[in-house]
Amino acid sequence: MNWKCKHTWKRARINTLWCLLGCSIGDFGTIFYFQNVEHDWSTFEIMSLAIVNGLLTSIILETIILLKQMGFKIALKTALGMSFISMVGMELSMNITDAILTGGAILTWWAIPIMLFVGFITPLPYNYWRLKKYNVSCH
Repeated sequence: MNWKCKHTWKRARINTLWCLLGCSIGDFGTIFYFQNVEHDWSTFEIMSLAIVNGLLTSIILETIILLKQMGFKIALKTALGMSFISMVGMELSMNITDAILTGGAILTWWAIPIMLFVGFITPLPYNYWRLKKYNVSCH
């Protein structure tokens, strides 16, 4: 496989950024909520919910983007099928990074950029490979 195609890397970066936006909305929103309310949830429970919410918001965002090109049912199926591995890798890497840097389920001004970078870079090679091998893209 040719790993030097600039056009494919550009497309993979754009796709990955859309996924990162969707995942971050649900993930960070969940963590932010639990940082600002009284609760008895464990760090693991909060981070697990943040991952699920990140996956859901990413699927929703990608489905909305795809609706411009296709019907709802096909858009949802495409969003679920083409990027789920990428989203799971992104979510896990972001939350593992959060756990390493802050102890988990804590948003800080200095940890967020690192979490976003790790969340972006982790699925990028997979997204490139999938584009190159199958010519399959979510956006």
